[in-house]
Amino acid sequence: MFIVETKPKSIAAESYRTLRTNLQYSSFDKEYKVIVVTSSEPGEGKSTTAGNLAMSLAQGEKKVILIDCDLRKPSLHKRFKISNIMGLSDVLIGREVIENAATRYKKNITVLTSGKIPPNPSEMLGSKAMTALLNELQGIFDYIILDTPPIQAVTDSQILGAKADGVILVVKAEKTKKESVQNSINLLKKVNAHIIGTVLNGVDNKRNKYYYYYGEKK
Repeated sequence: MFIVETKPKSIAAESYRTLRTNLQYSSFDKEYKVIVVTSSEPGEGKSTTAGNLAMSLAQGEKKVILIDCDLRKPSLHKRFKISNIMGLSDVLIGREVIENAATRYKKNITVLTSGKIPPNPSEMLGSKAMTALLNELQGIFDYIILDTPPIQAVTDSQILGAKADGVILVVKAEKTKKESVQNSINLLKKVNAHIIGTVLNGVDNKRNKYYYYYGEKK
């Protein structure tokens, strides 16, 4: 479950609202509609961050679609407890339309699961069909949040980062090494992805664990 939904008055939920506000203010000169959420390595909390950010934006009366773009190890269908019989991969190959594949989870938030795991995830995410889908969705939703694989594991996040308006990099406190973060930033810069900022995940503030947005990366 997601902390923004289960414990809306917690420090963690408030931190996601701060992230939402910072994101909206960061859009002053350039509108960020398509946002990639990634991490350097597995287990740093990118899917949790993507889900909570999407919910927080939806609670702020924005229409949001959250897409599981991890076509290798998808997890959003488990977190939201919804079906993954069809999803993104089925839409991209033309087997399903977005209206049938996506699930309206709650008011203002729609979830598109990964669908069937394809043999060629990178090619699928880099396809013209993916670009066309993102363009279509921008006419329907205020925000499109893409939960993507760890950037140092595969090229998928770089591919989507190049298509997106901005990237949020999730860093796990006391786990992610500085060199790993810098390498991830360099990989994103190689494709001219715009790094909006970084989320520090799992900071232990006495007895409360929370997520904290700490600024824009130039």
